[in-house]
Amino acid sequence: MKIVGVIPARYQSSRFPGKPLALICGKPMIWWVYRQASQVKAFDEVLAATDSEEIRKACEEYGIPVRMTSDAHPTGTDRLGEIAAGSDADFFVNIQGDEPMIEPSVIQRIVDYKLANPETEVINTMTALKADQNVEEVSIVKAAAAENGDLLYLSRSPIPRSKRGLPVAYKRHLGLYGLSREALLFYSRTERGYLEQIEDVEMLRFMENGYRIKILEMESDSLGVDNPEDIEKVEDAMRKLEAEGRWRM
Repeated sequence: MKIVGVIPARYQSSRFPGKPLALICGKPMIWWVYRQASQVKAFDEVLAATDSEEIRKACEEYGIPVRMTSDAHPTGTDRLGEIAAGSDADFFVNIQGDEPMIEPSVIQRIVDYKLANPETEVINTMTALKADQNVEEVSIVKAAAAENGDLLYLSRSPIPRSKRGLPVAYKRHLGLYGLSREALLFYSRTERGYLEQIEDVEMLRFMENGYRIKILEMESDSLGVDNPEDIEKVEDAMRKLEAEGRWRM
């Protein structure tokens, strides 16, 4: 089975234009993401997918394999679909370009599950909502799963909602997921459904069309970068881990 890691990277962003090129401890963020993803031994290839000449040039400067894709893609999954259409790989792992500290072991779990369950076409991930994260925040996609690990629903609203005030252990969807080539081609040729349009969550396209999605719960301390202010937090975390011997600059 040929497995490829893909880092979708676009320059335009309403909250943080040029985010993949933001410097973190002297190197662009996409370099850190690529370094982490490249430690996953099961990958046959790791590449960046972009529509930006600036990002392409930076990738080439730092030795990151890069493919140019259409500037019409509204989502990272659309960008993966274009990569899949021109590839002979069997499975693709989407790695968010704003997770410079993503743990290779977390990525590896998706690959391990696919290798053990080759019939599974769509694999997603979730983690516990942190104490400082607001469950009402619409930028955080919440996940609900069945006891057997099948994904039940994704929403920008708090799910499940407690009717009688019982405590809820909320889970947030991670932007780390794996898709078969066939699933990506299906995604590319299928229009957005009713639920996907309402929630603006890509995975709902599969759910609305009857796909069974496996969702793995992860423990991850990775810090995402949503705004320029997050850069300092990531740099502080990297320096702290380096001092503890758990990070290499």
